[in-house]
Formats: sequence, structure tokens, C-alpha cells
Amino acid sequence: MPTITLEHSTLEQIQNINGVNHDLKIWNNWLPQIGCPVESNDQDTIEIEVFPDRPDLLSHETMARASRSFLQLSKENTHLDIIEGKLEISVDSDIKKVRPIIMSAIVKGVHTGSNPEEKEKFIQSLMDHQEKLHMTLGRKRKFASIGVHDLEAIVGPFSYNTVPSTFKFTPLAGEREMSISEILNTHPKGMEYSHLVEKLDSYPVILDSSNNVISFPPIINGEHTTVTQSTTDFFIDVTGWDNRACETCLILICLTLNERGGEIESLSINYSDEESIITPRGDAITHRVPDKLISKILGIDLTNEDINNSIMKMGGKLIDSRTVTDGPNISERWADCAIGEKEHLILMPRWRSDIMHPIDIVEDIAIGFGYENLPEETSAVHIDAIPLKSTQTNRRIRESLRALGLQETQSLTLSNERDQFQKMRWKSRGTMTNIANPISIDHTILRQYLLPSLMQLLAANRHQELPQRIYELGFIVSDLKNKNSFSWACAEVGGGFTAAKGYVQSIIRDLGIILNDVKFEKIEDLSGPWLYGRAAKVTIKGIEIGEFGELDPAVSLEFGLRSPIHAGEFDIEQIKKVSHDPLI
Repeated sequence: MPTITLEHSTLEQIQNINGVNHDLKIWNNWLPQIGCPVESNDQDTIEIEVFPDRPDLLSHETMARASRSFLQLSKENTHLDIIEGKLEISVDSDIKKVRPIIMSAIVKGVHTGSNPEEKEKFIQSLMDHQEKLHMTLGRKRKFASIGVHDLEAIVGPFSYNTVPSTFKFTPLAGEREMSISEILNTHPKGMEYSHLVEKLDSYPVILDSSNNVISFPPIINGEHTTVTQSTTDFFIDVTGWDNRACETCLILICLTLNERGGEIESLSINYSDEESIITPRGDAITHRVPDKLISKILGIDLTNEDINNSIMKMGGKLIDSRTVTDGPNISERWADCAIGEKEHLILMPRWRSDIMHPIDIVEDIAIGFGYENLPEETSAVHIDAIPLKSTQTNRRIRESLRALGLQETQSLTLSNERDQFQKMRWKSRGTMTNIANPISIDHTILRQYLLPSLMQLLAANRHQELPQRIYELGFIVSDLKNKNSFSWACAEVGGGFTAAKGYVQSIIRDLGIILNDVKFEKIEDLSGPWLYGRAAKVTIKGIEIGEFGELDPAVSLEFGLRSPIHAGEFDIEQIKKVSHDPLI
């Protein structure tokens, strides 16, 4: 989870802009109530852990605004005042294939500080806020990336176009022009985020009217738009693939600058083949919340005044409570209102992107009302649990394996082609799922077999006493789908094919399968990790459910093991087709 370090001096400066003064030390008491634990708090700074569902609290300014609402120090608007601007951005039709979404805003007259030290702290705080939004809402710039620029350095109108890899401009903190290709291969930011634009034939750039590069999203800005201590007017661009993430990132940056006295202006985004849009939008969002949902979840009937006071602490506002006249005659879901029932219309700021369902409003009401003020009652809702059929099958397999003296293990779903196929002499089961950015050569794919993981575990414990008998029941992934399997491996002297066959017969019996329906078929040499002539496939009514046998010593040596090992690998999905569970 992201943490934010706030300086008391900066917070006081922001608070004074808005005409509010209070003892900032009381933050230590109220922040945990909204799910933001205070990690440390001294005379100079306060370090806060912000949960991922509250990206609106990731800057000095937005945290200060939320504090004023919660502590009832002022009544905050649920909307942002936005002036209709005259500038526009034209979007090339080719951009749809590259990075289709663009939103933008202009903020003028921002008070960044009274002296160079305060101005420098502002710039660092703004950059920190930007990167935290990149990591959270932006999903490391994939969903959304933000550019903040000095408006005085550019001239509108603007354009959002595609350019070839040979296109050149001077990147942020650069000393010379570099081509797009050179930036992606040699520039630190280019190398870090090049995977976001790989396999593209052309690349997105934002240009001003003089064809100067404002930004090369999602990689880096142009050098000449760098924000400096003299910057008071800002141009903001947000591009990406997720509309909700882009809109929230844009309005949060605008909110931050607005808290410092900036006036927000909108821009027109003109698409060549679509209707133009105006960004940003500052109007609040109206949510319909059933009264019965509030009382059922919180266990208390709140008055309209209670609801309004509670939701105002969280930055919202109750605008109406009414009887529903449209909807179903009978409401089967808690979040729906039937005709004749009572509902509340609640305004929430557009930057509260975490509000996606009426239950989120109920949570905010509970926080504003105070959990300590809710009645201490046990849940009145009782729903009998019904076990899934799949869990019954898994339970019986586990019980059978434990009865054989095997110890259950759990390993990572991540593996690699060397362990899965080369060492085990198995072929891939359909399409492999590769890890796009593996952090280790041992974790490059999602496994298609469980047995290699057990072999790794035996190898790690090869200096321990024998026998070692282990099993795992878990998921494998083939053809991009999860499949349930189980496997066992026993390192013991005196074991072998006979012991492995006994295990299989015992498991089949415990699953209620008739032994006369079971056939054991020979496995060809080098078709897996098995010793030739000491392994078999298991089929039931023509359906292959797995294979077992004695491991070839050559395979065991690949894992550094010298003791005899017998093992098996079985497909639970196939077993379900031929087994019956009389105990359900």
C-alpha cells in the first residue's frame, strides 16, 4: 500500500489558503477512522499509509480537504468549479490503435509558495502525487499516465498524433534531441516503460501549435515544458486505456492545484470520427441508496439528519429522501428499491472513484457516523453454507492421500520451462501462459504440472531422513485456463511401481470408482519422467485420468536426488467425469 509523508509546514500553508486553522496533531486520532493508519507523527512530518481504495488522499492538498470535511471545519463543495476554456486538442484517428484515451485541463494562478524553498517543496510534492497515481490508479502507467507542464512554454491549440520511431525531440532532463527508438532503448524512463509501447509501428505524441513535443505518453515529457519555481499556470494531460482511471487522475491533479488557489479551465477534445468531449468534468455524481440497505447493514435506523451529517464528513451531501416510483414491484436484492420503498439521493464528488455501489455509500455513512456509535449486536442475517461439489471431491482425495501417510504441501503456481518440460521429459499441454516481466528465471510461466514442484521440495530436503512422502492438490494452467490436479511423490527405499500402483488403487477405491472399470496402459519410453516398463497411464471408461510409476534415476539426478522415487500426476477434472460421491 502507498504511504504519503506530509510536512506540517506545508499543510498549514494549504490550510491558510482556505481560511482554516487547526491543530494538525489531531490527525493522529481521526485518520485511522477512514482506514489510513498513521505510521509516524512528529513535530515536522506525519507519515500515513493510504489504502488503495482511497487514491483521493495521496497528496497534501487532497488530504487537507478531506480532513476539513471529516473534522467539520468547513463545508466543502461536492463539485469543482470549472471555467469553459477556449483551447482544444485534435485527436488523430490512428491514435485508437496506440493509446486511445486523452483528457486534459488547464489550471491558472496556482499559489506554489512564498519563497524558493516552499516552491521547490511544492514541485517535489506534485511529482510525488503524480507517481503515486501512476502506481495505483494508473497501474504503473498502463491504465493511465499523467503529464504536468508549464503552460507558458507552449502555445495552443494542441494535437494528439502518432509518429514513427525515427521522430526526434528533446526529452525531459535531456541535453539533445533523441529519436523515439533511442529513448526507448537508452533513456532510463524509456527502458523502464518501453514494454507499454512494444510491438507498435507508430507512437503517441502530444504537440502544440508549433509542433513542439509536449509529451510522449506514457514514457516521458518534452524538456521545454518542465515545471519550474516560476510556473503558476499548468497544462495537464492524461492518456491511457481505462476511461475511469484517466478521468480520476485528471480531476485529482486539478483538485490538488485548485486547493492552492488555481482556477480550472476545460479543453475540448476533438476526435476526427467521433463527437467531441469536454474535459474535465467537475459535477458531482448522484447515487441512489435504499434506506433498507442502510438499516440492514448498520443495524440501526438513521434519520435524514444523521445520514446527511455522516455523509458530509466524507465529502458528500444528502440532497433528497423520497419514495420510489420507478423500479421493480418486488426488490430481491438489497441494493435495489421496489416501488413504494424509501431511498436516499446522495451526491458524491467525482474524484471519489472508489464509490462504485450503494454499499460503498453505506460504508462512508458508517465511518462518518462512527463505528463506536453503532449498536453492539450479532448479525441477524443467517445463511446456511452449502459446500461446492468440487470441494467434496477435493476433500475425499485429500483424506485418501493423508491415509496413505502423505504430507500435504503448497507451492507456487509459477514455474519455468526447464523444470516443467526439459527435466521431466513431458510435452506442453496446449498453450503456455508466460509471465510478461518475470523477476526470476525460475518463475517465467504458470505451471502445467504439479510433480516438478514436489521434486524441487524433495531436492531441498535431500539431506533429511527417508522416507519422505508428500502430495499437493492445486491448480495448473493450460490453454489459459485453470485446471484442478493432484500429485504425489515418495522418496523411500523399497518403494517403486508396486507401491505406486497400490496408492492408485487405494485412491480409486476411496472415490467410489469400481476397480473393474480401471485399465492400466503402458507408457512409451521417454514419454515423461518414468522408468520404462515401470509406469502406467490410468484410464476409466475410456477417459485418461492420470499416470504414475517409478521415476527414472536420470530424471531424479536432474534435481540432485539419488534415492528411489515413485510418484503420480492426476487430473481432478477428468476424475469427476467418472466418479460418484455418495457422501454429498
